[in-house]
Amino acid sequence: MSTRSKRELVVSVSPRYVTATGADKQRILDEFVASTRYHRKYAIALLNHPPPPRHQSIKRPRAKTYPPAVQRVLAQLWVIAGRVCSKRLVPGLPALIDALERHGELVLDTPTRHLLLALSPATADRLLAPTRRATLPRGRTTTKPGSLLKHQIPIRTFSDWDDTRPGFLEIDLVGHGGESTSGEYLYSLVLTDIATQWTECVALPNRGEAAVCAAIADSRMVLPMPMRGLDSDNGGEFINHLLVRYCTREKITFTRCRPYKKNDQCHVEQKNYTLVRQVVGYDRYEGKAAYAALQRLYTPLRLYTNYFQPSLRLVEKIRDGAKVHKRYDKGQTPYQRLLEAPEVDDTVKRYLRGEYEMLNPAALRREIEAAQEALWRLAGVRNIREATTLPE
Repeated sequence: MSTRSKRELVVSVSPRYVTATGADKQRILDEFVASTRYHRKYAIALLNHPPPPRHQSIKRPRAKTYPPAVQRVLAQLWVIAGRVCSKRLVPGLPALIDALERHGELVLDTPTRHLLLALSPATADRLLAPTRRATLPRGRTTTKPGSLLKHQIPIRTFSDWDDTRPGFLEIDLVGHGGESTSGEYLYSLVLTDIATQWTECVALPNRGEAAVCAAIADSRMVLPMPMRGLDSDNGGEFINHLLVRYCTREKITFTRCRPYKKNDQCHVEQKNYTLVRQVVGYDRYEGKAAYAALQRLYTPLRLYTNYFQPSLRLVEKIRDGAKVHKRYDKGQTPYQRLLEAPEVDDTVKRYLRGEYEMLNPAALRREIEAAQEALWRLAGVRNIREATTLPE
């Protein structure tokens, strides 16, 4: 018997027990003890002095503010937006809805549109709760410390990132070796701009210094801002003569984080999970076919992420004893942050606006999912002949 049922039984039996006499009182007490399994003395005290009834609030039916139609459309928008958290989803809803309507992917009536644009992050979390999915497991790290040139590359911590100009990037590698780190397999190079959160992902055939340096040089050609600085971890794929000479020749500031302090590279570490692990997964990929498939996946992903994925930036952090209070700015896409940056040339901004008008986020999402399926079919496939012919 539940506690609530016992309490109700006390309330109903107590009046009869108090007014009964002799054998009737003993019979009521025996039945009550048998039902509740209370000690006899405790049962007598309860029946003689029952607890006061608990006040129950009156539940009045209230009409739902957000009908099922709004919930269905919100779930659809959440999937198109890449299943991001509501604090990132809600600020980007106006731009996302406009883009989908512009390309004929979404048709909304006026009440539904107003309700969607009036959503708060907490309400969006409540409406999306039934459709949220479980998180993916964690993978293995492949970072190995580089022993050369550390004295030539200065250390930079998280608190040193006070550059508000676009062009200072954190870089990192993500390995696609699955459960084993033996042999040669693919990597992803991730570059994240600190000021705008613009991110580029590049597929690599291996973690050799030549492949990494070539990928960084190629990334400069597609970045919408000049590359002013790079900050890496202490892995040998970055701490080497080739990359140091390249940065010196191109006048790029090159720094590194403290060993074993991942928070020094918090910007790119976040993108490692949201852009690589959530999209590519944790399987092992090797060979020429997987390398080409990973390249095809990152082509629509960079457009989808930088133009339609809002991000939050830490504005203020105050420590109050053991508690840390953090304040973030309003969620914006990297594209929106670039348009607001005075350091970005007007020609670049016109190009970005033109590219944005041509992009359909729903079509990009379908292209990403098709590229994912093609890549996942190659998970674990080993082809020694192809692996030996990968570009350096």
